[in-house]
Amino acid sequence: MNQILELIHKFTIFDIIDIAIVSFVFYRVILLIRGTRAVQLLKGVFVLLLATGASNLLHLDALNWLLNKVWEVGLLAIPVVFQPELRRALGQLGRSNWFNISMRWQGTNGVTHTVHELVRAAQVFSKNRIGALIVMERSTGLNEYIETGIAIQGILSAELLINTFIPNTPLHDGAMVIRADRIIAASCYLPLSDRSDIAKELGTRHRAAVGITEQSDALVLVVSEETGKISIAENGELQRDLDEGALSDRLTKGLSDPQKSTFRWFNRKAGVE
Repeated sequence: MNQILELIHKFTIFDIIDIAIVSFVFYRVILLIRGTRAVQLLKGVFVLLLATGASNLLHLDALNWLLNKVWEVGLLAIPVVFQPELRRALGQLGRSNWFNISMRWQGTNGVTHTVHELVRAAQVFSKNRIGALIVMERSTGLNEYIETGIAIQGILSAELLINTFIPNTPLHDGAMVIRADRIIAASCYLPLSDRSDIAKELGTRHRAAVGITEQSDALVLVVSEETGKISIAENGELQRDLDEGALSDRLTKGLSDPQKSTFRWFNRKAGVE
């Protein structure tokens, strides 16, 4: 009892801060890997830990020696196996408000024009079941993906957007990247998300939309070719089946101030209405 009282007496505000920070770090790590293959890998690591402890406790020397060798190799393999998750975590850290200066996408008039043209085009895509994948660059540069496509450097307009995604035309396949009020490139290749919690009925276009938002702070407009439904992806989240008003509101909020995210990082429910 005396030891407990002594421990409580030594407990300071800095200890509370320390515990809170460590808890927050573990919480963010769990959310980061939830729904990815890292969960299964961590289960395997946990089983190996139990087996190693049991072999040591029961003096199973041969098994313990083998497991120790596995750990020696595993420590070198972990950075390779968890490379996507580590890259995603570092990307999230680099995009956090602690390091980024709040940067508005463009002026109010520019955002209004951009949103208006995107909504007009999206309604045409939805009505005619034309698949579209439009990435809006924000504070994170997307040059590595822009270089995989065809340069356009054209002023943003609904007509140009529609013509680009007309089926069986040279630029309809792949993603379009927009920077401010200009279409930078089309037919760009994007990374696909490997998350297992994305709705099964969603195809490559939607997985690419989620994938690019996992690795950048881009805002992505995607229209399903099969259903005509309009979705917005942001921060690894996918908000589906938006009508004209909801789409305009999402785009306006996302492009006016990227720091005021439409979705929350901790609410990871991709593919859920």
